[in-house]
Amino acid sequence: MQDERKTPEMRTQMTDIERLRHSASHVLATAILKIWPEAQFAAGPPVENGFYYDVDLPHRISPDDFEKIEAEMKKEIKANHPFERIEVSRDEALDLGKKGRLAALSERSDPSKFKLDIIENIPPDEKISLYRSGDFIDLCAGPHVMRTGNIGAFKLTNVASAYYKGDEKNPQLQRIYGTAFKTKKELDDYFAMLEEAKKRDHRKLGKELEIFVFDDDVGPGLPMFLPRGAVIAEELEKLAKETEFAAGYQRVRTPHIARESLYKKSGHLPYYAESMFPPMELEDKLPSLSRPAGCEPAEEEAEQDARPPSQAGSLTSDRYYLKAMNCPHHHKLFAAVPRSYRDLPLRFAEYGTCYRYEKSGELFGLMRVRSLQMNDAHLYMTPEQFEAEFNAVNEMYLNYFKLFGIDKYLMRFSTHDPAKLGQKFVDEPELWKQTEEMTRNVLKNSGINYVEVPNEAAFYGPKIDVQAWSVIGREFSIATNQVDFSQPRNFDLRYKDRDNVDKIPICIHRAPLGTHERFIGFLIEHYAGNFPLWLSPEQVRILTIGDDSKLMDYARSILRELRAHQVRAEIDESNDKINGKIQRAEQMHTMFVIGKRDMEADAVSVRIHGKGNLGPKKKDEAMAEILKAIKERRA
Repeated sequence: MQDERKTPEMRTQMTDIERLRHSASHVLATAILKIWPEAQFAAGPPVENGFYYDVDLPHRISPDDFEKIEAEMKKEIKANHPFERIEVSRDEALDLGKKGRLAALSERSDPSKFKLDIIENIPPDEKISLYRSGDFIDLCAGPHVMRTGNIGAFKLTNVASAYYKGDEKNPQLQRIYGTAFKTKKELDDYFAMLEEAKKRDHRKLGKELEIFVFDDDVGPGLPMFLPRGAVIAEELEKLAKETEFAAGYQRVRTPHIARESLYKKSGHLPYYAESMFPPMELEDKLPSLSRPAGCEPAEEEAEQDARPPSQAGSLTSDRYYLKAMNCPHHHKLFAAVPRSYRDLPLRFAEYGTCYRYEKSGELFGLMRVRSLQMNDAHLYMTPEQFEAEFNAVNEMYLNYFKLFGIDKYLMRFSTHDPAKLGQKFVDEPELWKQTEEMTRNVLKNSGINYVEVPNEAAFYGPKIDVQAWSVIGREFSIATNQVDFSQPRNFDLRYKDRDNVDKIPICIHRAPLGTHERFIGFLIEHYAGNFPLWLSPEQVRILTIGDDSKLMDYARSILRELRAHQVRAEIDESNDKINGKIQRAEQMHTMFVIGKRDMEADAVSVRIHGKGNLGPKKKDEAMAEILKAIKERRA
């Protein structure tokens, strides 16, 4: 699939760090040309956490080459060349490309083949520009820093293969990745964070802590939660249900598949077809219009076989899809009952299982999967209710962030591109303008930290993607909030207003906790596997000092009492010494260590992960604290 080209409007919104990294990619290309003058270049954009440049080169670049490439880059930065923008006509750009002068240090015998192809695909009304830094000239719309000396600290990180424009029919290029920051301290902090992230990697900890597994026979991207992972999922679901009940949501349930006609009506087909599993072709026998009294299905089938073809039930072929989203089913539930303005706002919630066909190269642990359980809800409302409902959803996000200790977050307000109406976005220009303005005003009035990103809306309306940072500073996309003006019209959803006139509701799609898969992956890394008590798969481990029968009876009585209060508690009944038991239980949130003195005092010695030994406490007091901490979902 072709990589999407940034529009001039999108480029003007590049952040300072993106400009710096974009400039670093030009310096990277310059350095490669100093070493391998025959190199041909395709695209070199800034990306999340860094930059890359795609290069066509007979020599296979490896990390062993990074040192000499970086040495050439340092020379270019030290030279402090200005980045000079040069606007040219299409013919002038093509002429330079044919002379091999684009993404080059001088004219060459071989044309700049990739740059020529890029020129051919630049819209006719768009200005064409070059950027010069030193001897290097590149076809580029910018923007850049003022001079190469402004780039600061950088480092090359890895090399990978990539098809030109992301299409496997095109040549395979070498993609050289790097990152850059304004200062060396920021660069060092970034790599220290990466080292910590390796230790916290949810794929590594998920296996060690027995939270989830993948299996080849089940299939790639289809995670299965072990008992410990299922506990976390159930606690998150319990949290969502309690929160949503208090906010006036109603729970619904829908099937995992649906006919093709449903997704055509919603607009997901054809807009979303690439992300859906292929359809299932099913052949159904149409039932007869009336069944003779007392005739069972098997008898009816025999009767139909004996009838003339014109009278028998006929076969029909139908296409079904695995559910990739819950909204069309929820719209059908809205339409199932006559609605009045008195019924609104109406809030349908479901932890629905969806299936999305992510490409195999895009699958990544729990973060990109093909089976996902979504904290989904659809809110139907009048235009007058939109602001209050949208704010309430945002407040729900903020309360969840506080609960999970997410201090840094950003809401990305994604809007449409008018040039792509009818292609990527529903062709309703006025409704786009209206709903984007409504959403923008609510965000401004609420004071929530957000950025506006063009050309990334859902096909049916503007959306907000929630970016959150873990405690070590790693960024995650964890949730989404979307405004929908299109699907209620597609489904002809109606409610009677105060004047008994049919009106179409506005719909908000929201999923504050995202999916179980992605959110649990985030939490594993956020907490490094050391979950708060309420979320811990095993909340209390009871450890005895010795195996005296009376001591074991006392420990088992505590276990029974804890479990009677739904506390996830276990007892280590091994004959190991206490130090060995404590070492084995170091990932447990709470340990009750019990010796003979504790038993005689009707007490337990409490150890909390991260706090150490808190000393002896009366058994009832220790239990009461445990129950209170769980109920309050303390961090």
